[in-house]
Amino acid sequence: MIEPFKLDVPQADLDDLVDRLARTRWPDELPDAGTDYGVPLARVRGLVERWKSFDWRAVEAKLNAFPQFTTRIDGQDVHFLHVRSDRDDALPLLITHGWPSSVLDFLDVIEPLRRDFHLVVPSVPGFGPSGPTRERGWSVQRVGRAWAELMDRLGYDRYGAQGGDFGSGISQAVAVAAPDKVVGVHVNYLPTPPPASGEGLSATDLERVEAIKRFLAQRPGYQVMHMTKPQVVAYGVTDSPVGLLGWVADKFDEWLDPRSDVSDDRLLEVVTLYWLTGTAGSALRLAKETAPGGPPCPAPLGVAVFAQDIILAVRGVVERQYDVRRWAEYERGGHFPAMEVPELYVEEVRSFFAEL
Repeated sequence: MIEPFKLDVPQADLDDLVDRLARTRWPDELPDAGTDYGVPLARVRGLVERWKSFDWRAVEAKLNAFPQFTTRIDGQDVHFLHVRSDRDDALPLLITHGWPSSVLDFLDVIEPLRRDFHLVVPSVPGFGPSGPTRERGWSVQRVGRAWAELMDRLGYDRYGAQGGDFGSGISQAVAVAAPDKVVGVHVNYLPTPPPASGEGLSATDLERVEAIKRFLAQRPGYQVMHMTKPQVVAYGVTDSPVGLLGWVADKFDEWLDPRSDVSDDRLLEVVTLYWLTGTAGSALRLAKETAPGGPPCPAPLGVAVFAQDIILAVRGVVERQYDVRRWAEYERGGHFPAMEVPELYVEEVRSFFAEL
């Protein structure tokens, strides 16, 4: 059963948030800390002051302007936007977010994309309006199987998939689950395990391999915690809005292209959505539930590399493993291109599926 959905948070929850912000117990900070110890105290204080008067109802109105629905798949509630094109023959396109993101990431690109696509934009189980997961095993692969079921319920037997961060792996998992229905997968983030040998790789490829090796040798603490003990983090990000804000703001500030025109309100949108839906902790579990590797993506692949992303895909390695039909490099943009460079994101997605 598919039911219409409208986001309407009780006012008491908003009042409680403001009250908690007003009673924040602040940590101390070394006078010369800068960003060496994480997101600076002054940065978070400034965000909290902005958050106290943040207009959540305006965010609700933006989201509610698009058709939203919920359904239950594999025992889990799934929330999604379903925005059909005016063109009956448009290709259905399934778009998936990652962490720390949500369907709100795509609000700027829905209208331009719907000229060419019937859009399905779900909230990953454990994130936002889909609510917390209730059992073990909600991995990237399981989400991919759920998305294939969702597209079946919507009556789509031929469609594309797109995503970044976890959405990249989920989009590939959809193609594994429904290889006869997914015409292509486009990703804007594709972690590349370092190859045993650099033979045949370009100078750019070799530089990226070395950067990935450094990343893996000093894997960020947040990632280790998500992959091993997400429940420990969940207490802080679920009980304290400032704890949640600091955890997410640290990643936003690191992963955005500093030249991007992304306001702090976009950060507060996603943090507030996690807070009000009680999914700040459950969203972290996806990293622990997902084992490395998995079946290779059987669909034609498009890759967009944005220069300021966390790590950059290695073309020579990717082309050994995938049927790459399009490879594009962009000098602008970071980990959240749909927010940072929406015009580039839209044209890139259009170009890949048009070429197919």
